[in-house]
Formats: sequence, structure tokens, C-alpha cells
Amino acid sequence: MYWFWHILALFSRINFFDILDIIFLTVVIYSVYTFIKVRRAGKLAIGVGILLIFLVVCELLNLRAMQFILSNFFQVGIVLLALIFQPELRSALEKIGDSSIRGFKSISDQRNATPTNAMIDEFTEAVFDLAKTKTGALIVFERNTKLGDIILTGTIVNAQFSSTLLKSIFFNKAPLHDGAVVIRANRIHSAACLLPLESSRDVFQELGTRHRAAIGISEISDCVSVVVSEETGIVSIAHEGKLFRNFTKATMKKKLQEYLVQKSSETKKKFGSKVVIHTEENAKENQ
Repeated sequence: MYWFWHILALFSRINFFDILDIIFLTVVIYSVYTFIKVRRAGKLAIGVGILLIFLVVCELLNLRAMQFILSNFFQVGIVLLALIFQPELRSALEKIGDSSIRGFKSISDQRNATPTNAMIDEFTEAVFDLAKTKTGALIVFERNTKLGDIILTGTIVNAQFSSTLLKSIFFNKAPLHDGAVVIRANRIHSAACLLPLESSRDVFQELGTRHRAAIGISEISDCVSVVVSEETGIVSIAHEGKLFRNFTKATMKKKLQEYLVQKSSETKKKFGSKVVIHTEENAKENQ
């Protein structure tokens, strides 16, 4: 029974701050896990974990050569990991900072900042008018993560949203058509913005710069990007580093309402592929 009393003595020395420390550590570990498991960083994290396990095994078996190599690797690996995980680290810090501020806002304020169903209907009509004429377009809906650095690369418009204005911007002879439009708080805030490109090769070869830019901006923020293909007229949506394609008017309205109005995290789907094809919609024509 000695071990029982020894364990009981250890628990008796735990105070309130120790419990608080354990809770905070649990939250941090869980948050890191949930953040990286659906991102490209997840594969890198698995690789680092395997190397750590291998290092422990080498120490247990006294494999001095491998232990020396792995120990030196991890000494300089912190800087290397910071460079590799730079996009993910930036995205995580931006979301932490933004969510902590938003947490003090009331639900009514959040509802006022989200696009209405009427605005989504008008936006969808404009997008599919562009799709009919195969006019390329890229529109980004700013959500919690602010896109000020992206907005500064374009031209400030700051106009109330209208389908006519959106279609005029993307008219192929218009001076602002080459770039992305950023919609902030139901207003067309800026046009001709430059977006970061998706850097991996895990995309279809036929996807062009607009699609790669839509995926790229969705990887570093919680925005929702809408793309109209100039070659095919296919309408796509990018969110959280995933590209969803072949939308009809009805399915696009539903998806935008899910992301922009409902904001329900439980409806988010996880896919292994970078590009998700809505095969059930392939036979339908863009209305």
C-alpha cells in the first residue's frame, strides 16, 4: 500500500494554481492539435514527432552517432521550423488576436457585420452573370481576420455593394479587373488587390492563378473567396485552404449562407484533397 499513500501525498500537494496550469496546458495542446490537423502543417508536425520518437529510441539504445546527428538537428531545428511553419504561425496569431477582441462584442454586433441573405442573392446573380460570359473574377469576403495588408495592394473603392458595380469592375477592359475585390462589412472595399498564391503542388494542373490565389488567401485567414474561371465559367469557392468547384446558383447560395451568415463550425467538412469536386453537380448547368 506504500505506492497508494505515495500517490495520495503527491495529490495532496497540488494547489489551485497547479490545476490552473494543467488546464491552460491542456487547452494550448488541444488548440495546436486542432489547428494543424487540417492544414499542411499537420504532415510536417507528424514528421517532427517521428524524429523525436526516433531520438528517444536512439538515447535508450545508446546509438551515439544517430543521437549526435538528431540532437544537433533539433538544436538548429527551432529556427528551421519557424521558417517552415511561417504561414501557419502567422495565421494562428492573427486568429488568436482577432478572436480575443471579437469575444467582447455582442451577438447583435456580429450579425450586423455579416452579409444578409438579400446581399448574397444579389452577389450570386452577379457572379453567374459573369460566369455566363466567362468573365474571370476573384472576390474575397473578409470575416474575422482583417485583410488590411491585402487591401493596401489594391485601389480603395469603399462603395455600397451592388451587382452592377461588381460586374463593371471585372469587365475585361476595366482598369481594376485584374486582381481581387475585397468585400468588407457588405461593402466593396477595394479592387485590384494582390493575393498570396497557394504554394503547394497539391492542386489540379488546369487551375490558374486566380484559383491558386483564392486558396492562398484562405490558408492565412478565415476569409471566403469566390472564383469565376475565365476559361470554363465554372464558379468555385475557397475556404480554409480548400477549393470547392462546380457550383450552381442554389448550391452557391447555400454554401455562402453557411460560411457568411450561419458561421456554424459543426457544418465544416474535412477533405483530404486540396480541390473538392462537387460530382453531384457536374451534370447541372450553371444557371
